[in-house]
Amino acid sequence: MTPKATADSSTVDSPVAIPLLGYADTLSVRAGDTVNFKVSSLAAMPYTARLVRIVCADPNPDGPGIIEHVVPSSIDGSYPSREQGFYPGSWARSDNNLQLDKLGSLSISVTVFPTLPDSGIQTIIACGDISLSLQKGRLEGSIGECAVESGSALDARCWYHVRLAWDNAKQALTLTHYPVKHPDNEQVTSSTCAHAALSIDNPVTIAASLNNNLAEHHFNGKIEAPTIHGSADTASTGQQQPQLMCKWDFSVGIDSLQIVDHGPCQLHGKIINLPARAMTGSNWDGTEMCWRHAPEQYGAIHFHDDDIVDFEWQTDFSFSIPDDLPSGIYAAKIECDGFTDAMPFFVCPPHGTRTAKLAVLISTFTYSVYGNHARPDFKPEWKDHFKAWNAYPWNPAEYPEYGLSTYNFHHDGSGICHASHRRPLFNLKPGYVTFGYGPGSGLRHFQADTHLIAWLHSQNIEYDLITDDELHRHGADCLRGYKAVTTGSHPEYHTTETLNALRDYCQGSEGSTGDSKQQTEAGNLIYLGGNGFYWKVALHQEQPGAIEIRRAEGGIRAWAAEPGEYYQAFDGLYGGLWRRNGRPPQELVGIGFSAQGQFEGSAYRRHKASYDTEFAWLFDGIDGEILGDFGLSGGGAAGFELDRADLRLGTPANTKILASSFDRGETFVLVPEEQLTHITTWSGEPIADLLRADMVYFETGGGGKVFSTGSITFCGSLPHNNFDNNISRLIANVVGEFCKE
Repeated sequence: MTPKATADSSTVDSPVAIPLLGYADTLSVRAGDTVNFKVSSLAAMPYTARLVRIVCADPNPDGPGIIEHVVPSSIDGSYPSREQGFYPGSWARSDNNLQLDKLGSLSISVTVFPTLPDSGIQTIIACGDISLSLQKGRLEGSIGECAVESGSALDARCWYHVRLAWDNAKQALTLTHYPVKHPDNEQVTSSTCAHAALSIDNPVTIAASLNNNLAEHHFNGKIEAPTIHGSADTASTGQQQPQLMCKWDFSVGIDSLQIVDHGPCQLHGKIINLPARAMTGSNWDGTEMCWRHAPEQYGAIHFHDDDIVDFEWQTDFSFSIPDDLPSGIYAAKIECDGFTDAMPFFVCPPHGTRTAKLAVLISTFTYSVYGNHARPDFKPEWKDHFKAWNAYPWNPAEYPEYGLSTYNFHHDGSGICHASHRRPLFNLKPGYVTFGYGPGSGLRHFQADTHLIAWLHSQNIEYDLITDDELHRHGADCLRGYKAVTTGSHPEYHTTETLNALRDYCQGSEGSTGDSKQQTEAGNLIYLGGNGFYWKVALHQEQPGAIEIRRAEGGIRAWAAEPGEYYQAFDGLYGGLWRRNGRPPQELVGIGFSAQGQFEGSAYRRHKASYDTEFAWLFDGIDGEILGDFGLSGGGAAGFELDRADLRLGTPANTKILASSFDRGETFVLVPEEQLTHITTWSGEPIADLLRADMVYFETGGGGKVFSTGSITFCGSLPHNNFDNNISRLIANVVGEFCKE
């Protein structure tokens, strides 16, 4: 399967077309909600669908293996195959047509910041037979059959003011451009040609042109302040002075999908495929970093030829969540001609209902942000390893045209700052393996979190799922009533609303009961991961499923936001690390991100405090001082990304460090925000002492209890030895204590 795009689209040659692929339009649902499934099948025969409940998504035969239970449902049956295309590339389009009878004169002016000027044809602005574009780095303007080209190519990442003017009386087309910082370097080229007056009645497109109503020739870079002046042909009375027709101001409606026209034509429009807004414009002078305070300096939109936020596939079948469907992980599993695919979704209990004492927090925001992460260390030979396990066969490193993750770059080298689950996400499929090296299964995110789910089933512990989407929309109310809430392996990405919900749950702050307000009991939080509560994200108010990340100052970053572009477009708030927003994870869970290495793990060694009688309940049935020197994630419970306690960053003073990791691998390094110079650290401690995971326990001021492990690989140790091991016993003790009446 390939994207339905024009020949100039920047795609790579993938190994083979993917024969069967689909996605669910929503990840988080409750009773009464409907999930719509979108499928593309290249087969000539129908495909079949059925509902399964997922208990474990790990294909490693040395672990529990893939565990799925078929659930009879209304989706059971066969469906006709059809190929569904997708259309990468962001652009903008006016809602209505620009109309001008018998064009006499026209001028288009715009300021541009090309980022890939040499990559084929790139439309800047177009309307019917009128176009201003880049072609192999040179500007080209055309009206009908008349065309003119600039004498020199534009440099990448430089602002230029460009003007294309047509004078019908003189039959002259003129192209003018100059660098914004060097207006004296103006270049003018002109062409004369016999051409009858055009009549305009077409939409205006920005950053792409239309061919049979499909966008093509996408622009890479920023576009600012497109303006159109024009007049009708008045050969009998003399040429009219061109009048302002359209003047788009991209600094208006930055948090929306709308573009606003201040001209008399009022040709407002919308952006498509979510290009980046709140981008510094040609007049940004560095005096203001927040676009809300100086919107006039943020009048640019950054377009990319590979932006895609929603595939917008047609629905093939739907499933309405029955009232009696237990909370859990489900998937619509499809099969055709020997190929299979699964489209997961997460069922929460009916709103206001609790069916268990324990809630498992599902990190759908993190799943989406990492969606289709093409790892730079991916090696094709890994696929032999995956095939031997009958693991999920497709990898985003080989299929970048499906849209990559916010851990990757656009074609023009800018960081991808938008994520969405409304497209096929390879790494949200059961059986997907992230790493093809090292001991264990090599799982992360969704698949790694099912180690916890499988453990709960093995221990006969009842649970409800609560997604971060639920937290964002309903706050702490959707957690109140649970005795305990546990995270999975990597709850990294959070909105202000989700952090507030967890804080309020742990503190037992004022909550709602019907029409009244009352103080609620504090809940207990179990943090079973690492590098959690790290990055701040925002959700778009109009584009369902869209998430924004600004990788601002500090942190281990896949890319760095440009100066002046640290504030989120979706909500206007400062982005980046929660630590730099005054809310380090130590305040919530006692520990925060400190070190990262290869996907390998080691063990914890218990501290003296863990032998105190007050923690006898926690270590009941556990002998020895070493915990978790085994596991399906990197071979040990303490690995890959590690969190530690720090009083200066908010670790509560009553926190007890019960155990810490040791004997880490040589690949582990300190996170950037902890290191000041090559020899000094933020805490003042030696670097070697900071490369650790701390296992901690404390009680909140409201009476809630918090237990944290500080390692991404921790949950991978739960299934070891058929779930009979000291990590399994430890977490059983925690859940038992936290959930008791």
